[in-house]
Amino acid sequence: MKRTHLPLNGLRVLDAAARHLSFTRAADELAVTPAAVGQQIRALEDTLGVVLFRRTAKGLELTPEGEAGLEALRRGFLEFEEAVRAMQAGQSSKTLTIASARDVTEKWLAPRLAAYAKTDPELRFVLLAADEQLDFTQANLDLAIRFGTDAGGHEGVALLPPGFVCVGIDGAGEAAIAWPGCPADTGRGELLSVADAGLAIEAAVAGFGRACVPALLAQADIAAGRLKLFEERGGDESYWLVAPTPQWRQKKVKTLVAALMA
Repeated sequence: MKRTHLPLNGLRVLDAAARHLSFTRAADELAVTPAAVGQQIRALEDTLGVVLFRRTAKGLELTPEGEAGLEALRRGFLEFEEAVRAMQAGQSSKTLTIASARDVTEKWLAPRLAAYAKTDPELRFVLLAADEQLDFTQANLDLAIRFGTDAGGHEGVALLPPGFVCVGIDGAGEAAIAWPGCPADTGRGELLSVADAGLAIEAAVAGFGRACVPALLAQADIAAGRLKLFEERGGDESYWLVAPTPQWRQKKVKTLVAALMA
């Protein structure tokens, strides 16, 4: 019999019914009805071409054919349990690998990871620079942060607020601080060009002029009074926490996402 055709549900029911010698008690263990247990046993008997149970005056009893396979069957289930534990061992790891742009890490991610780390002394983080094309397999990533209108074909959740804000300090003037990816229509002369939005924010704090940056990255500096909000710009783009479905379903990733979104 091919492995893909193994009647695993029926074999699991056989094991329970053989231990209890009762379809009713087996049904209680498996959280199904006695009728469902009976149907599974009959289907298994049809598949195997043997009779597994007989009803006698004393109750249910195994046939010699049913008895013959039980020891190997139970060894097999123990091996299955070991296999499942081995596959789950990776999820018990407290190390999380996250890809993010430098400015996002500095302005948003790092403070939240530091707070999350205090909840469990065994947590460890590996922070990588995010590329345009995220390769979760090659980098062994658990989670990444991308900027766009959606999750980019992965599972994901948007971080708020979306869009851009123009920020600066009083008395610094309205000269533009440019960076790759900033909105082009600032309407002001460009005074300084820097590598990313995080450096643009710091340049604005230093008094070089105004920076138009993703709203999420400027949140903390505005709240702390380091920057003044001069203009809000709408938009559909936002930062997203993303991962392929297998990684997204991992318990450690779910817990991390919930902590970052709190």
